[in-house]
Amino acid sequence: MSFLNLERIKITIFKIKNLKIMKVAFISSEVFPFSKTGGMADVSGALPKELKKLGLDVKVFTPKYKRFLNSRFNLKPAGKKNEFKIFLNEKEQSVKIFKSTLPKSTVEVFFVENSFYFDREKIYTDDADEGERFVFFQKAVLEFLRRIKWVPDLIHSNDWQTALIPYYVKEKFGIFHSTANLLTLHNVAYQGIFPQDVLSLAGVEKKLFFPLGPAEYYGKFNFLKMGIYFADKINTVSPTYAKEILQNEQGAGLEGILQERAKDIVGILNGVDYEEWSPVFDSYIVRNYDEQTLDLKIENKKALCKNVGLKFEENIPVVGLISRMVAQKGWDLLAEALPALLKLDVCWVFLGSGEKEYEDKLKEFAKIHPTRLKLKIGYDDELAHQIKAGADIFLMPSKYEPCGLNQIYSLKYGTLPVVRLTGGLADTVIPYRREATHSLLNANGFGFKEYNIVELLKTVNFALETFQKKDVWHQLQLNGMSKDFSWSNSAKEYKRLYEETIQQRRKYET
Repeated sequence: MSFLNLERIKITIFKIKNLKIMKVAFISSEVFPFSKTGGMADVSGALPKELKKLGLDVKVFTPKYKRFLNSRFNLKPAGKKNEFKIFLNEKEQSVKIFKSTLPKSTVEVFFVENSFYFDREKIYTDDADEGERFVFFQKAVLEFLRRIKWVPDLIHSNDWQTALIPYYVKEKFGIFHSTANLLTLHNVAYQGIFPQDVLSLAGVEKKLFFPLGPAEYYGKFNFLKMGIYFADKINTVSPTYAKEILQNEQGAGLEGILQERAKDIVGILNGVDYEEWSPVFDSYIVRNYDEQTLDLKIENKKALCKNVGLKFEENIPVVGLISRMVAQKGWDLLAEALPALLKLDVCWVFLGSGEKEYEDKLKEFAKIHPTRLKLKIGYDDELAHQIKAGADIFLMPSKYEPCGLNQIYSLKYGTLPVVRLTGGLADTVIPYRREATHSLLNANGFGFKEYNIVELLKTVNFALETFQKKDVWHQLQLNGMSKDFSWSNSAKEYKRLYEETIQQRRKYET
């Protein structure tokens, strides 16, 4: 071996040894499987694991909700510096930090314990101190990081519950002066809006509270607005939603400041965990299947019908819907359309809960049409999997949908989605067009753009008509099942965004 080649090898080894590993603090108010109300929990439980596989040093931070944890998670005290105090004005609150790991990984999860704030019936409440709860959580995380002297290269915050972090990092905690901040907007409609007196409790300077200022929103204190203002970069959970929030309809009152930050907003589609949501591995369904054995899917349709009390008929489609029953998910439109939908030659299985108005209306329809509509109020994970595998069609008529996961799960199960083409639904569902001869090559579902009953009924009817064309239907199923929306792809995009955010922050610092 020549001297020159030997020197090159030595230089390469030196670079590898001195390669800095990116340190990331991932902070979220819910993390699956420890706590969950929606898609943010799934992201927080899956993305850090994929980032770890890419070589990042990721630590996750979340509240310890006593009522949602059990002994199987094996939480332990997080070292000698895990107990301390946090002051909120005159209030003194105790903190204990526990830790565990994300399932099937070595990613550490740190839990902020305080029974006063986090031992409640629900993760999110209508209590008068809701803002105070998450001010406490954010300050506790940063104080713990300061105490253990772990300074991340980047802090990844999620939604309003952690949106004050970018402000605290830049203005209050000097140890993090070079730490970059990324804020993910999972749903811009939920902003954390509280009375002005929470401003002092949070330790936010009054000079930031003025009409149209960083903290002010119609005379109240807006957590999410603060985060959008102070974060180095912002991302949404789908590319289309990143564009939609810049408009009045989807900006939820924050479109002005979002337009100001438009150059720093990036859309990255959420991934899914195919170990959890795949007909190949699903332990909740009676018959596993894949693209080569798609004919076995019918066995799951039979089982679903038997389970919910519907008569099984192979040529009558079953439409599934799993959703929070709120206007955002299209329930105002669906409630109006149900009388017409229930006249169609189709069976319906609904799972979810939400606003009493919609729950009551559905219960009434279920009584009137017991052979056509089956309803379960609440959430049942086993039934959710059985609907994905057993239904022929999955309905998502959302008014807006930042990403959506159910349509992605459905694609993998060969259950064709009927969606309104908004947000992540538009990014994942390619509508079949009868008039376009090439459409069958890549289409994987059905969609409509205008949010009205006429378009919804027309699209559902077209899907039912297509269902009877078995060759076409089979090809659409295969198209959907072959799509890869795994987290491994999305995690690479997040890593690139982290690198850009860190570079931008350090350029600003210099």
